[in-house]
Amino acid sequence: MRRYLAVGLDSYLCLLAVGLLVRSCLNAGGTGRAVALLVVQLVTLSFANQVLLTMAVRASAGKLIMGVRVIRLPDAGRPGFRVLVLRWLYGLLWLPRQPWRRLRRGQGAAGGPESAPGRPSAPHEDLAGVRQVRCSDLRSYRAAMAGRPD
Repeated sequence: MRRYLAVGLDSYLCLLAVGLLVRSCLNAGGTGRAVALLVVQLVTLSFANQVLLTMAVRASAGKLIMGVRVIRLPDAGRPGFRVLVLRWLYGLLWLPRQPWRRLRRGQGAAGGPESAPGRPSAPHEDLAGVRQVRCSDLRSYRAAMAGRPD
């Protein structure tokens, strides 16, 4: 549930920031130019939030508020730039199409298990090989690993 609230907060904060900048776009002249400027601003803010901020503090703005961190598997390290860009593109291009696919195919249709090749096997994993965990769980894991004899 925290993950979904974090995604909702990220979306809301991005749209709020672009909404505050919309006046400058409307005065740019022409509807097409204003729409293009809004799209560029949305993509730029999304990239900064999902990739750059996550590289810096292991979480986007919504995840920081909800107390969720992004870690690399299997060592619980910090994800790299390439992995975060892949994850951002996955979320930007693939995820929005999923409700339409389910509607087209029929949600109740018997087609086998939900976890097919190329799809996340658990709700807390994604295709880029990172995992989202609560801050308290990450602290507990680190404390347990620090006290573990080698």
